[in-house]
Amino acid sequence: MSQNLYDLLASRFPADRSKPCFLLSDGSEISYGALEAGAAQVAGRLVAEGVGPGDRVALQAEKSPEAVMVYLGVLKAGAVFLPLNNAYTRAEVDYFLGDAEPKVFVTDPPAWVAEAGSAGTLAVSVAREADDLASLIYTSGTTGRSKGAMLSHGALAANALALHEAWGFTPDDVLLHALPIFHVHGLFVALHCAFLSGCPMVWLPKFADAEVLAGLERSTVMMGVPTFYTRLLASPGFTRQVADKVRVFICGSAPLLPSTFAEFEARTGQRILERYGMSEAVIITTNPLAGERIAGSVGYPLPGVELRIGGGEDTGVIEICGPSVFSAYWRMPEKTAEEFTADGFFITGDVGRRDPDGRVWISGRAKDLIISGGYNVYPKEVELVLDELPGVTESAVIGAPHKDFGEGVVAVVMGQGDEAAMIAQARAQLAAYKAPKRIVFVDELPRNTMGKVQKNLLRQRFAGLFEA
Repeated sequence: MSQNLYDLLASRFPADRSKPCFLLSDGSEISYGALEAGAAQVAGRLVAEGVGPGDRVALQAEKSPEAVMVYLGVLKAGAVFLPLNNAYTRAEVDYFLGDAEPKVFVTDPPAWVAEAGSAGTLAVSVAREADDLASLIYTSGTTGRSKGAMLSHGALAANALALHEAWGFTPDDVLLHALPIFHVHGLFVALHCAFLSGCPMVWLPKFADAEVLAGLERSTVMMGVPTFYTRLLASPGFTRQVADKVRVFICGSAPLLPSTFAEFEARTGQRILERYGMSEAVIITTNPLAGERIAGSVGYPLPGVELRIGGGEDTGVIEICGPSVFSAYWRMPEKTAEEFTADGFFITGDVGRRDPDGRVWISGRAKDLIISGGYNVYPKEVELVLDELPGVTESAVIGAPHKDFGEGVVAVVMGQGDEAAMIAQARAQLAAYKAPKRIVFVDELPRNTMGKVQKNLLRQRFAGLFEA
C-alpha cells in the first residue's frame, strides 16, 4: 500500500467535494473538488515533463490557492517539494537551485496550473514508501550556508496526524490562515490540519488587521506568530466578542512574551496555546487543548516524541527522537552526523529544561548562550526580567566581545527608559553576572519573516559596544 502523503490528505477531504476549502477575502470560494482537480492537473503536467519519483520541484511565488495545488500535485507525482521564500533575492535563489537541483522551478502558480490541464491529469498518485523524501525545507542559515532538511512522507504524516488529534480538529472547524506557505508553519502545520479535517480555511494572502478581524467572525481556529497577536491586541476592534467565536488561538515560530499571553487572556478570557517546533521536526511539543496552558512553557512532547535534556543537567540542549524527525541534511553527511547522537537523537540546538510535571521550557538557542566571566548566561532568563520593566515593549539579550569578561551581557530594548536605573532594577532580580552591562534602546528589533528576532544581526551591529 502506498504511503504517499497526498493519499492520506486526500482520503480526509469531505465526501462532498463541492464543500469549500478556501474562503477568499473577496467573498468567493474554491472547493475541495477544485483543489483536487488542480493537484491532478499539476501532477499530470509534471509527469508529462519527465519529473519522476525523487525529483525536486521548486516553488517561489506569492501565496495563492494555486500554489497549494502545486504543492499537492508535486506530492501526488511522487516528487519532492521545495518551497522558497518569495522575498529571497536572485543570488539567494541561485544557491538553493544549485544545491537542490530541481527539475522544475515554478514562479507563477496560477498560470502554471491553468496551463497544466492541457497535459492531462494524473488520476492515481505515484506510490511512495514512508521513508521516501516528500519535501526539502531549507533552514535559515544564520550561522553558515542554509541546510536542506529532508522530510519524508512518513514523517510529515506522523506529525500531521498527531497535531490533528492534539488540537481537536473536526469538519466543523474553520481555520484562519494568514501565514506564509514557504515555511513549515503555514505549509505543513496549518494546511495538514485543515485537510485532515476536510474543513474550510479563511484564506488571507498575509496578515492585515481588517481582514483578520473580519475573518475571525467566521473562524474557530487561528494559527499565528507572536506578531499576529500583538497586532490584534493593538487593534480596538479586537474585542472579547470577536474572539468568542474562536475555540483555540495557537502560536509558534517565535517565543511568545508572557506579557502578551497575559494581556490576551485579560482581553479575551482565552489563553493562547503555545507550541514548539522547527524545520527539522515540524511540531515537537504543545500545550494541552484541554488543560492548563502556562505562559512561557511550550507544553509537553507530542505522542511518539522522545525528548531529553543533553548532558544530564537541569538545563541544557534539547535532544529529540521520533517518527516526525527529518532523515538527514541534503547532501551534507558530515553535518548530519554531527547533529545526531550515537543513539539516534537529533540535537536541536535549543536550550531548555523540563519541570517535574514534564512541561518543556525553552531558554533560547545554544548559539545565543552568553559566557561572561566564565559563567553561562541564558538570554531568555534576562529577557523575562527586562520585559516586565516599565517602558519596555520587548528586549533581546546578546553577548558582545568584552576584554575583561570575554562577553558582556547587552540588552537591546524596544522602548525607552533610563539605562542606569534599568540595569540597577535588573541586578535586584538577577545575579550580577547575568544583569546587562549595557542597555541599548531601539525603535524596532530585526526579525525574519516568521517574526523571530535575528540576534545574529544584533551581535554584528553591537560587536564594538565595549571597545570605547
